[in-house]
Amino acid sequence: MGIIEARLELRNPRKPEIRAVETPALADTGAYLLIIPEHVAIQLELETLDEREITVADGRHIKVPYAGPIELKFENRKGYFGALVMGDQVLLGAVPMEDLDLILSPKERRITVNPESPNVASGGESKTNQARYRRYE
Repeated sequence: MGIIEARLELRNPRKPEIRAVETPALADTGAYLLIIPEHVAIQLELETLDEREITVADGRHIKVPYAGPIELKFENRKGYFGALVMGDQVLLGAVPMEDLDLILSPKERRITVNPESPNVASGGESKTNQARYRRYE
């Protein structure tokens, strides 16, 4: 499929006076959550809400901070999420992509809003999402 990136705007909704961070993000369907580097969490003055144990690529289990809330904007979509704080780049995982009703276009190597619901997120009931899940039945 190749690398698919998107431009996101991240903001701390609890501190609207702090400037939003505009950043490239790598679409990572192997990750469930939003993942942000520590410098983004610091810049947004995010609160560490918890610690999460995750499994990394080499099979090790590590604990990482879970911070938030984060307001995430992509094109005309907006949602509120927590994020794992780790690594050196923003990763957009499956849960925020589903929640915002975003579609990966491997041929065009980009993320788009669901064309069947261009104005608001459909909540997973579109024909595109139904076809996506039928593959696993």
